[in-house]
Amino acid sequence: MKIYCVGGAVRDELLGLPVKDRDYVVVGATPEEMVQQGYKPVGRDFPVFLHPQSHEEYALARTERKTARGYHGFEFRAAPDVTLEQDLARRDLTINAIARDAEGRLIDPHHGGDDLKAGVLRHVSAAFAEDPVRVLRVARFAARFGFRIARETMKLMREMARDGEVDALVPERVWQEIARGLMESRPSGLFEVLRECRALERVMPEVDALWDDADTARTAMAALDAAAAAGATLPARFATLARHLVPLAAESLASRLKVPADCRDLALLAARHANTVLDAVELDAQSVLELFNTVDAWRRPERFAELMAASFAGEPDAGPARAHLERALRAAAGVDAGEIAKAAKDPAAIRGGVDAARLDAIRKALTDR
Repeated sequence: MKIYCVGGAVRDELLGLPVKDRDYVVVGATPEEMVQQGYKPVGRDFPVFLHPQSHEEYALARTERKTARGYHGFEFRAAPDVTLEQDLARRDLTINAIARDAEGRLIDPHHGGDDLKAGVLRHVSAAFAEDPVRVLRVARFAARFGFRIARETMKLMREMARDGEVDALVPERVWQEIARGLMESRPSGLFEVLRECRALERVMPEVDALWDDADTARTAMAALDAAAAAGATLPARFATLARHLVPLAAESLASRLKVPADCRDLALLAARHANTVLDAVELDAQSVLELFNTVDAWRRPERFAELMAASFAGEPDAGPARAHLERALRAAAGVDAGEIAKAAKDPAAIRGGVDAARLDAIRKALTDR
């Protein structure tokens, strides 16, 4: 039995980046031998085990064979005679097909180390085309590292999009990769790569339509990168993208990809109200109150803060609008709605009384600045 550290951990070490998780490949062992040594089996499709102390993943070396369309249609073979080189050959990119043995020596049959130094994303073999998720992964790595994509790899990705292979991806898997890409340091790279290989029109046609106007696409991508640079949350980053879509398109996108509720709700608010937020300095007190009521800023102040983050991302002159809204919200939030409710003789008048008090507070705050 021989054990090798593989994949992202080795890649990130060579790049001088912190390593969060380590994955291992075990050559020359059977599942029974792994269990006998205390490893806990967790793999459903192929033998993967957790180390009894570190709980890191150890997978038996395996090969795979395409049996059906999509990314579920694979037949795996894990056996003691499967070599490390065979296991590495099934991986997506050369930079992810590097292993390190127990003595610290690198095994790099596909020259991933050279591609790391050159900043190139290159597929390992033609088997890359068998898994459409890899198109999304390449785009995500481009967003993370800023690497260029090898010409032959881009050609293969275009063929996969053209042949409809990416159409087999289920919405949840698409969103998983898109969400990871949104959280990279330059998320615009994700969409630029997907656009270049013609996969964006397949998985996110609403976003692809932004490129119908070059200025709109450029503005949207710059805003997205600005949100990332500011450390925005995933919902705020998705909303930053959605604010450049018409509400119907944002709703269609979120529904088709089965986007989580927090991301979906903020995205729809951004698509509907981002322009109002951006033009806040032009709003009178009544319009500001209506905005706060519409987006439920009273019960969801954190979400409203994220709406502002999404609306103002990439906007260099957003300071006055942000200050305008924050000043108004602080003043209105100081209204004691409970006391007004107690004093009201008619329950139907409570909402009107609270609104009137909040409107007065907003008007004074915006007048006395």
